[in-house]
Amino acid sequence: MTRRDAVTIAYHALAADDDGRSCRDIPESACRAQPQNFLRHAVSLGLSKSADGLVDPKLVLAWLMTHLGAPAAFVGLLVPIREAGSLLPQLFTAARIRALPQRKYAWAAAAFGQGLGAAIICIAALSLQGALAGAVILAGLAVLALSRSVASVAYKDVLGKTIDKGQRGTVTGLAGSLSALVILGFAVLLIFFTENRAVLVTAALAIAASGWFMAGAVFAGLNEVHGATEGGKNSFSEAIANLRYLREDRQLARFVIARGLLTATALAPPYLVVLASGESGTALAGLGALVLASSLAALVSSYVWGRLADRSSRKVLILTGLAGAFAMLLTLLFSALGLAATLWAMPLALFILMIAHQGVRLGRSTYLVDMVGPDLRAIYTAIANTAIGIILLASGSFGAIAALFGAGTTLILFTLMAAAGAFTAYGLKELGDARSD
Repeated sequence: MTRRDAVTIAYHALAADDDGRSCRDIPESACRAQPQNFLRHAVSLGLSKSADGLVDPKLVLAWLMTHLGAPAAFVGLLVPIREAGSLLPQLFTAARIRALPQRKYAWAAAAFGQGLGAAIICIAALSLQGALAGAVILAGLAVLALSRSVASVAYKDVLGKTIDKGQRGTVTGLAGSLSALVILGFAVLLIFFTENRAVLVTAALAIAASGWFMAGAVFAGLNEVHGATEGGKNSFSEAIANLRYLREDRQLARFVIARGLLTATALAPPYLVVLASGESGTALAGLGALVLASSLAALVSSYVWGRLADRSSRKVLILTGLAGAFAMLLTLLFSALGLAATLWAMPLALFILMIAHQGVRLGRSTYLVDMVGPDLRAIYTAIANTAIGIILLASGSFGAIAALFGAGTTLILFTLMAAAGAFTAYGLKELGDARSD
C-alpha cells in the first residue's frame, strides 16, 4: 500500500465520505488533493486547539501568575489582552491577508508566532518571579494574541479553498474532539500529580509551543490554489464608517450593550483562581479540577445551548446572564465560608460559570446572525466585534480594582454586570418565534 492510498483510506474513514461524489464548491485540482488536505487540516488545527487549551489564560496562566507571585492587577489583564488582542487587530490585517494569493503561509506564520508567545511564557515560568514574571507573561500573551488574530482571518479563507462544502464542519469538529481529549488528559495529570503542578504547567507550555510550531509546518504543506487578491477593503475604515448603525438601529445598540455586559462570564474565571489561592498567596491545589470542570462544561452544555438558541437566542442570553451571576455569587459565598481553597467548591462554581459562558458565546452569535439579513450581517458583525474589542481593552481596569480592593470586590462588579446583561437582553426583540413561522 502506498502512502497516497493510506491517506485516502484514512480520509474516507474520518470524513465518512466514500460515495464517490465530486466536490461541490472547490476546483477540481483542490478536490483531488482533498484527502491530503483534510488530514493536514485536522492535524494542524488539532495541534493548535490543543496548544490553545494548554495555555488557557482564564485558568492556567492565572494559576501560573498566582504561583509566581505576580500582582493581581496583572492577572486581571490576562483575558482582556488575549481577547481584545485576538479581535481588534483583524480590522487592520484583513486587507493585507486578502492581498496574499496563498493564505496558508499567513496561518503558518501565525502558528509560529503563537509558538513564540508560548515559549516566552514558558521562559518566564522557568526563570522569573513576581511582577517581572507577570510582565513577561503578559508580553508573551500579547504576541500570542496578535498572532492568533492573523490565524483567525486566514483560516476561514484557506478552509473554503481546500475543503469542500459538507466536510468543513467535520474537519473542524474532529480537531476539536482531539484537542478536548488532550485537555482532559492534562486535567487528569494535574489532579493525580498535585505535587508536581508547576512542573506539569511548565511542561504544558513547552508542549504548546512545540505544538504550534508543528502545526505551522504541517499547514504550510497544504495544496492551496491561488485565490483572488483584489477587492480587499480596509476593515478599520469600514467599521468606523458603519458605526452610524448603532444610532439608527436600537436593537443593535441594545445587543452590543448586552454582549458587553455579558463579557463578565469570560473575565471572571481568573479572579476565581485568585480567590482560591487564599490570603496566604499560595497557589491553589485544585488547578486540575478547575481545568476538568471547564472542559466538561464545554462538552455537556454546547449542544443544549444550541438547541435552546434555535428556539430563542434571546432567552439563551437572559438565562446565561442569570447563570453567570449565580455562579459568581456562589463563588463569593464559598469564599466567605472559608471553602474557596477546597478541592470541590471553586470547580463547582467554575463549572456553572463556564456553562454560562458557553451559552453566551453561542447565544450572541446566533442572535446576531438572525437579527439581520445577509446584506447587513457582515457589517453588523464588524460593528459588534469592534465595540466588544474596545470594551475588553477597557476591562483591564478591573485588575487595578482587584489590586486595590481585592478579587472579591471585582467579582461583585462582574456579578452586577452579568445580571445587567440579562436584564438588557430581556429588552431585545424576540427572534425565535419569527424563525419558526
